[in-house]
Amino acid sequence: VIRSMAIDSLHIIGDIYDRGPRADIIMNELIKMHDVDVQWGNHDISWMGAASGNWALIANVIRVSMRYNNFDILEDGYGLNLRALAVFAAQVYKDDDCALFMPHTLDDNVYDPVDTGLAAKMHKAMTVIQLKLESQLIRRHPEWDMDDRDVFSHMDLDKGTVNIGGKDYELLDKNFPTVDKSSPLTLTEGENELMTVLANSFMHSEKLGEHMRFLFANGSMYKTINGNLLFHGCIPLDENGELQSVNISGQDYSGKALLDKLDEIVNKAYFLHSGEEKDYAADFMWYLWCGARSPLYGKDKMAFFERYFIDEPALHKENYNAYYHFSEQVDVCRYILEMFGLDPDKGHIINGHVPVKIKNGESPVKAGGKLFVIDGGISKAYQKATGIAGYTLICDSHSLNLAEHKPFIPGESEHTPSIHTVERFERRANISDTDKGAEFLTRINDLRELLDAYRSGAIKQRPGKRRYFI
Repeated sequence: VIRSMAIDSLHIIGDIYDRGPRADIIMNELIKMHDVDVQWGNHDISWMGAASGNWALIANVIRVSMRYNNFDILEDGYGLNLRALAVFAAQVYKDDDCALFMPHTLDDNVYDPVDTGLAAKMHKAMTVIQLKLESQLIRRHPEWDMDDRDVFSHMDLDKGTVNIGGKDYELLDKNFPTVDKSSPLTLTEGENELMTVLANSFMHSEKLGEHMRFLFANGSMYKTINGNLLFHGCIPLDENGELQSVNISGQDYSGKALLDKLDEIVNKAYFLHSGEEKDYAADFMWYLWCGARSPLYGKDKMAFFERYFIDEPALHKENYNAYYHFSEQVDVCRYILEMFGLDPDKGHIINGHVPVKIKNGESPVKAGGKLFVIDGGISKAYQKATGIAGYTLICDSHSLNLAEHKPFIPGESEHTPSIHTVERFERRANISDTDKGAEFLTRINDLRELLDAYRSGAIKQRPGKRRYFI
């Protein structure tokens, strides 16, 4: 009760599903709250795309969960049937120790502990399937210009190498029993049957459906609120600081128009029942997850294959979109705020996505206070790099404050965040200064006009009639 009275609105700047152990429990809590919205992150979109039937994203969310030993969310949280995957992996990789695929255990599974050897085999099985499905998507959509990410097609299994950028690299794992050299991207009969089972499990999970519908209904690519602009990733820019376009159904979109169009596509992916438009939208969900110009991803590539199979750190590097450089300039932030119809003198951009490495001296406040980057890394996977457990930006009638959270360590009593005031208002804000206040004033004016219309006779009030029922 105290929490609901103290907090008027809660805005989640994306990535609820970023590698934490039980995102389903977080979703249960968010659904109970009275006023909450989400600006989707690429990890959220991955789950939303999986729920929309995209096989590559179904494989992806299972793979990521297994990589971080998060079986509980799959089986206990959403009741997804992984038995078929366990049987398939144990049979196909029975003579493979799958050493590269041992899960990174950040949290122990409480309800569904899985033998690490079997988990590694399941992890590898999903990785290979995902790589095949992603390459199929890339070939199906040449307009995405992602041929460089079709790495799986360039393996030479006889030599145990892969060709990237014209150079051969040795593979760390050379055992691919389900890959046909003549048709490396084709799923085997067993893989296809497995994906059919897994897709049906995703489609029929009642709890997963409830959570995804909440994300679709209460989420968006961006939100403007009280003069501020909230979004997860970036507004794609090129190396000259100009808006970068994305081709959608043969037409180029950029800036605000791009985010508006993507909002439309995301909803079509889930709510349309079938047809080419549905299939295209579902495919595009994968591009939003990892595409080079995706405003939710914001990097030139996702070095998925390289991180698993190649011992070459230079190939693991993922370069951020130019937005992350230019957005530290005040004039660029002002330009973006104006693009969304906001006052550049009073407004702020509130971003997520990029963990702020506090221990390296980085600051979440940029561009002279015009930009707040509040993804400090609440996921344990980030905390060694960031030194903290994320941020919350708090807005009250007096000021803007950043709450810097400490890593949650069970058994320790001190988890109170450090609060830093980042901006004080010249005068105390009233309800009338907010978007909700403007809505209230509009409704009050509408009621006054209606009352005046009755009083002036413009709207005639009919006398009531008595009705008798026998």
